[in-house]
Amino acid sequence: MEDFETVYREYYDVVYRYLCALCRDAGWAEELTQAAFVKALQKIGSFRGECKLRVWLCQIAKNTYYSALRRKRPPPEPAPPEDSPEQQLEDKEAAFKAHQLLHQLDPVYKEVFWMRAFGELSFREIGALFDKTENWARVTYYRAKTKIREGMNDV
Repeated sequence: MEDFETVYREYYDVVYRYLCALCRDAGWAEELTQAAFVKALQKIGSFRGECKLRVWLCQIAKNTYYSALRRKRPPPEPAPPEDSPEQQLEDKEAAFKAHQLLHQLDPVYKEVFWMRAFGELSFREIGALFDKTENWARVTYYRAKTKIREGMNDV
């Protein structure tokens, strides 16, 4: 048992830092490190020396981490409740109003907004299509979006 205490003191920091890198949570890494050393103590008789002790301990730590991840996964979220017919009607009316406002915009604003929101183009791609800068595309999109929001608030 005294030998394992030496192993623990010598390799605790290595295993802990390895687990911190894996899970990016210092508190959880500390818990996992403790659990990994408990498992290592239980299996120390199976260590054959085919690799460095540090590698063996980190392998146990990695397996401990993945086991904990499987247990920690949250249950699937329940399906959202179906909207009432009234809510669906309001959503459709709002979407229709947004499309009306979009079509009332200046052609450049309309086109940039459409490319970004529906065409999923990057600002760099939009700027290139207009022979302008990426920043120009960002500003134009922002202005178009602001005009649509203002129009939606006036409803």
